[in-house]
Amino acid sequence: MSNRLRLRAILIFSLTTVLLSGCVERELTINTEPQGGLVILNDEEIGNSPVTVNFKWYGTYRVRIEKEGYNSLHKNIALKRPLHDLFPFDIFENLFNPNRVDSYSWNFKLDAYQKPDRKLLIDKARLADEQMQLELMDARYKVKQNKPQENTEKKTDSK
Repeated sequence: MSNRLRLRAILIFSLTTVLLSGCVERELTINTEPQGGLVILNDEEIGNSPVTVNFKWYGTYRVRIEKEGYNSLHKNIALKRPLHDLFPFDIFENLFNPNRVDSYSWNFKLDAYQKPDRKLLIDKARLADEQMQLELMDARYKVKQNKPQENTEKKTDSK
């Protein structure tokens, strides 16, 4: 096979691959229990759950969900690239499945907000204050012990 023929075959294969390869659609659905929580993905409001959003890249996403009467949820979640989306597998996957949709779903359970017990909060604050005072006294003691002793003897001049 001559170099020209080989080059022509490679060019035709490359052009065919590019023209026949399809477009991959990627979507992420976020659902909460109970439904209706405001979903904020990477500091952008995307709607109330359940909500589906298209995405272009894999990686770590910051998820924040807020709903009145429930504790806010904050998480960093990694969305990993599947094997069929890595080179060279992606070329063949796109040739044989040109209009595929990669769908992912994340489900979160929101905890109901409970008003903190006032007495318990005060007790915790007092305990923390006492512990801090003890640590401060311990630190002062260590500093005092490590301080070099001054020479209290008077030097006399001999004449």
